[in-house]
Parts: sequence; structure tokens; C-alpha cells
Amino acid sequence: MSASDSAFNIHEIMRLLPHRYPFLLVDKVVSCDAEKHIHAVKNISVNEDLFNGHFPGNPIFPGVLILEALAQAAGLLGFKITESKPGSNDLYLFAGIDNARFKRQVIPGDQLDLHVSFEKERRGIWVFKGRAEVAGELACSADIICARRET
Repeated sequence: MSASDSAFNIHEIMRLLPHRYPFLLVDKVVSCDAEKHIHAVKNISVNEDLFNGHFPGNPIFPGVLILEALAQAAGLLGFKITESKPGSNDLYLFAGIDNARFKRQVIPGDQLDLHVSFEKERRGIWVFKGRAEVAGELACSADIICARRET
């Protein structure tokens, strides 16, 4: 499968994730091999309301939202790995973050490349490794822990 065959747009993202504006933090998926890795993108726009308060005159995209964007990309990868259908009885919950490190500020005009790899699953607990980059430079890395639960 080539990168273009495995890419999907905002319509597919919205079909899979329950998040909506202003909390949908993935704009497109560049590639997803449906087994191990996803590359998604979040475009950082000065028009986002959060920049009114973080910080006036010096807009910086919050680190916690970078982590949330990585978690949303992990959720998309989880849906693709399990071939779960939206609206099924499965719910993916953000259960934890380990080893989070921030290496550079993310500012309006940046494109955040979200790289998430599946590491392991045990009894409904999923572990992913995430990296957020801007122009190839590491902005944030973290281990993302999700819990898959039946509703």
C-alpha cells in the first residue's frame, strides 16, 4: 500500500473520531499502514481561539494539546488496526502519558506532523509511541496509553 492509498481526509477522520471543533486536533492523515504506524497532520492557525489567552502577544500552542493531538492520532490508528466501526460498542479512552518531553515551541503557521506507532496491547490497554515534529524538528515525544472499553 502506498502512502497515497493509505491517506485519508477530514471526512474519514470525523467518521472515526467523536471529536469536533474546537477539539478535533487532526486535520488529515498522510499515511497509515493499519498495523503499526500513522502519520497525521495538525495545522496551527493564528485564528484558533486558544491563542487569545495562550499567550496574548506571544502565541504558543499548548503542550497539553500537542499530547491530545497525538492521542487522537493514536485513536485513529487503533480504529484502523482493529477495523472497528464507528458507533460500535467500543470506546477508546485516553488513560495516560509517560515520558512526555517538549523540545520546541509550536506557534501559528507551523504544521505539526504527528507520528504514532503501535507498541503493544494487553487486556484492553494499548501503548503507542508518539512524536510531534515541525519541519522535521522534534517538538514533543511521549508514550500514550489508551484503554479500549466496551460500552
